[in-house]
Amino acid sequence: MLLAIDAGNTNVVFALVDTADEGKAIRARWRIATDPRRTADEYVVWLSQLLSLEGYDRKDVTGVIIATVVPRALHNLQTLARKYFGGEPLIAGQPPVEWGMHLDVEEPRTVGADRAVNMIAAHALYPGDLITIDFGTATTFDFSDYSGAYKGGIIAPGINLSLDALVTAAAKLPRIAIEAPTGNLSVIGRDTVSQMHIGIYWAIFR
Repeated sequence: MLLAIDAGNTNVVFALVDTADEGKAIRARWRIATDPRRTADEYVVWLSQLLSLEGYDRKDVTGVIIATVVPRALHNLQTLARKYFGGEPLIAGQPPVEWGMHLDVEEPRTVGADRAVNMIAAHALYPGDLITIDFGTATTFDFSDYSGAYKGGIIAPGINLSLDALVTAAAKLPRIAIEAPTGNLSVIGRDTVSQMHIGIYWAIFR
């Protein structure tokens, strides 16, 4: 089994991948809030319990690969792999792990690991020209051509980030859940909360 770790700005996602399965099936998936201060010991206590709930053991993990856009989180994740899974982890985008795709942009080294692995996975599932959208801390739009080459994209504020900025900067605006406006889909709100729902839904999702 391969333990794949995707460390983003908001969450760290762990997936247990069955490498013996021809389709590389994901057997389990878990997420935890990103905190660069979280130690390898803290990770393994949490992860061991979740592995057990799914009927697996740490000994079932034969390799670890990490993709991260949070440099400060990398050390503790590497320590987790070395200390508790008995091996040196592979780091996506760092030798000996090549992307396997051409980064056809002016500064290839600045392309985030999250965006690169998104494009690789998308192209593997849907060959051809693609736009891949990731709703994370940032909302990203990435374009790859028919050959799988990454051609560039767009980075915009994420949905939660936009809402946080709105609530923080405006003292009287309440914190709301991110959901579609209720009732008729008018773009004119009749109260503060409905106006915020309309603004978030139509401005960001549409």
